Amino acid sequence: MDPAAERSVLGLVGLGVRARNAVVGVEQVRIAARKGRLVLAVVAPDASPNSLKKLLPLLKATGTRVVQGPGATALGGAAGRESTAAIGITDAALAKGIRKVFDAS
Repeated sequence: MDPAAERSVLGLVGLGVRARNAVVGVEQVRIAARKGRLVLAVVAPDASPNSLKKLLPLLKATGTRVVQGPGATALGGAAGRESTAAIGITDAALAKGIRKVFDAS
């Protein structure tokens, strides 16, 4: 992922978190997926294997699109945390904007 695309994704994720259109952390993403509220999941490539084992099968079962985003530290920084393995987007328009950045890069 090039630096410009990464900045765009982090900016959009940050907006989503502040607007409460995103959930932060593996457990919150899992809860939102089970409730059917998740539109897109941004997963850090350096997430722990244990986190991925908990998250990816559930996202696949619910049909939620998963994109591999920036690292856990950068992803967490956009959400106001030290680091996070996953952020779930619950707003369709925001998810479309993030997917557009990934498709363009």
